[in-house]
Amino acid sequence: MAASVLNTPRAIEVSVLIVRTFVKLREILSTHKDLKHKLKELENKILSHDKTLHSLVIAIRRLMDPPSTPNKRPIGFHPWDDEKSK
Repeated sequence: MAASVLNTPRAIEVSVLIVRTFVKLREILSTHKDLKHKLKELENKILSHDKTLHSLVIAIRRLMDPPSTPNKRPIGFHPWDDEKSK
């Protein structure tokens, strides 16, 4: 507006700089949208990895715990079993 009212080289220069500033601002906002989208994708990947790791830790803990019911009879052939049954 200043360039059309004042019609001086300085006013025209300022108007061009203002337009360039807004164009640059629009580019920056577009870049931030892309960045925001990529960060969201990364966050989703991290959350899915966290869930997977959590389930792995739970499975490992279950494997580390001894069974809750002890075996009543040993597995395999034992010759003394035949003597007890007689």
